[in-house]
Amino acid sequence: MSEKIISERRVGEHIVNESWMDQAQQWIPKLHEQTVYPERIVRSMSDSHAFQGWRMETIGPASVLPKQTLRKGDEITLDFGQHLVGYVTLSLLNVRSNADAPLRLKLTFGEMPCEVAEDFSTYEGWLSRSWLQDEVLNVDVLPGTVTLNRRYAFRYLKIEVLDTSIRYDIQIKDIYCRAVTSASMDAIPPLPENIDEELAQLDLVSIRTLRDCMQTVFEDGPKRDRRLWIGDLRLQALVNYETFGCNDLVKRCLYLFAGSRLEGGQVGACLYEKPEPYVDDIYLYDYALFFITTLWDYYEATKDRETLEVLWPVAREQIDIALKRLDARGVVQDDDTWYCFLDWHEQLNKQAGAQAILIYSMKRGQWIARELGLSAQEEQIQMQVQQAERATLHYLWDEEQGFFISGEGRQVSWASQVWMILAEVVDKDAAWALLQRLMNHKEAIPMNTPYMMHHYVESLLQCGKKEEALAQIRAYWGGMVKDGADTFWELYNPDDKTYSPYGSNLINSYCHAWSCTPSYFIRRIFASTAC
Repeated sequence: MSEKIISERRVGEHIVNESWMDQAQQWIPKLHEQTVYPERIVRSMSDSHAFQGWRMETIGPASVLPKQTLRKGDEITLDFGQHLVGYVTLSLLNVRSNADAPLRLKLTFGEMPCEVAEDFSTYEGWLSRSWLQDEVLNVDVLPGTVTLNRRYAFRYLKIEVLDTSIRYDIQIKDIYCRAVTSASMDAIPPLPENIDEELAQLDLVSIRTLRDCMQTVFEDGPKRDRRLWIGDLRLQALVNYETFGCNDLVKRCLYLFAGSRLEGGQVGACLYEKPEPYVDDIYLYDYALFFITTLWDYYEATKDRETLEVLWPVAREQIDIALKRLDARGVVQDDDTWYCFLDWHEQLNKQAGAQAILIYSMKRGQWIARELGLSAQEEQIQMQVQQAERATLHYLWDEEQGFFISGEGRQVSWASQVWMILAEVVDKDAAWALLQRLMNHKEAIPMNTPYMMHHYVESLLQCGKKEEALAQIRAYWGGMVKDGADTFWELYNPDDKTYSPYGSNLINSYCHAWSCTPSYFIRRIFASTAC
């Protein structure tokens, strides 16, 4: 009996491989710490021309803060000059008299100006209000130094004095953030010399985004959801191989996903790390298949054959599970009993995109089987790929329109076309012609996230269009930088800059893992150019 079978057991509705979970815990990385002080005192200003209607105006340097006296009803906003993830410490002094009553402060943290400018009481999004970063701090003893227990992700900190007493006021004698990450900026290889200033800036913002999402797992966002999602992990890992090289962290995450699965053996979409790592009950068709591609990408980067051999049965299992979703035609069944992500868009039909991701992932599974010398499995997967491709071209290709269609409504979307190209259902010349037609199809369901935009850029590169890919990176991620991003955001629609699938842009994540991939593209493009 294999080690995998011996060590697996059911815990509630989950399958747990204790051996793999124990191994994953051995690869918990050490966190690097940096003490960062605020740079400026600022105030938020309403500005219809600024991103989401707010900009920050400088009042003065933060060095004058210790000399300022704050009374009940006063507030002050600090700009730390960069996005941080960490723990804040305040040293507080009472003035005029002794502190005969507790000091009560309200602290509001913001990754972007809107979060410290707008009143959280107006929040009506459907994600929990508790993700909005604020807290009331009571200090019983003054003078005193207080370190907040909760980790925050922020650039701006608004401090409001809710109460003192009639006898005393306060001064903030010192304030700093102990920023934490498992990534070391010293490990990053230098950029090739032929990269221009704009691309170098995009590379830096990408690196900062990934840095702040790298904790003891690859988090999707350090503000929200602070979880390990496999769709984000796949892209984070690609950037990590080109930059930080924290490959054991990728291995840790792969073992966590393999070691805690859903009841039917499915790799879950996300994992919680605390109090002990465990899989959430969300199953996403595409995300489970991405376990295969993430495993293959990891092997290509590290040549860690042991991990490939150990985790291949789980990857193979995801193919078997996904194939059960096909109908009699060999096409992914589209009804209300499943979910596939692809992109945030309410109207997006997922059938064609899911079919493409199935083919894309099975091809990588075929490569793994070949690498491991499993010829029978390789041949079987090859046959399954061919059957899926034939069904795709017969049922999902609309010759008259010249597009792949999805669902009963025969929907045309960017996601469907891009994923069919990435799955190599059509050859390179046909793929480029398809993208050119798509650019002129005004009714096609568009892309809403940097996650989907990554795959579009990847499809351009697959068509051999490096300059077009770089132009798209400059336009899209460069647009974020022009709008004030110092880390890249979860969502960015240039035509609707307050767009949120959650009902409020206040809850959006403004440092988000799936947005960090310009570094991956830039470094690979220019490395190949140099060769």
